[in-house]
Amino acid sequence: MEPLRRVESLAVPLGGANIDTDQIVPAHYLQKPRSCNFGDFLFHDVRRRPDGSRRADFILNDDRYDGAQILVAGRNFGCGSSREHAVWALYDGGFRAIIAAGFGDIFRSNALKNGLLPVELPEPTVESLLDSLRGDPRATVVVDLVAEVVTLPDGERHRFTVDAFARHCLIEGIDEIGYTLSQLDRIEAYERGSGMSRRPGERQ
Repeated sequence: MEPLRRVESLAVPLGGANIDTDQIVPAHYLQKPRSCNFGDFLFHDVRRRPDGSRRADFILNDDRYDGAQILVAGRNFGCGSSREHAVWALYDGGFRAIIAAGFGDIFRSNALKNGLLPVELPEPTVESLLDSLRGDPRATVVVDLVAEVVTLPDGERHRFTVDAFARHCLIEGIDEIGYTLSQLDRIEAYERGSGMSRRPGERQ
């Protein structure tokens, strides 16, 4: 997992409330291994026609947003089933942060464990940002995880909060296993001090 400290990028104004994980990555791709590029499946069934051609009216097919690392959505983004594949698709699709007026709880948890930062802002702020981005597709947004601040295209700044442990892991670019491995010296020292490392029947 790459460290995530600050993202300054174009932002895709997806909008829409209650965008669920089945829309983000359709169920027929769930048997694919993680080694696949799930970005190829991101919003596949709404992004493409039955013949596989791209729909020009879908925002992610607009070349003006190429390279965007931030996605902006409405209320309850990532609701529905608990599939982790939805986060993989967004991450492999190049996104590092999602700004929304609310997230599905399981999606939020999956995102934080997979290097994708969910940023929750008040709904009026998100709606204003969506309008701004639609008016100027080249506008940039800054998400600073270290400071826990979002800077909008007009320079307005908004604070957000992230669970402290998840924030540490994102900044350091480690998952939960990586964090445990980083604490091995302390774990082993504790085991030695408590006698946990002794073999069964071994005396102190």
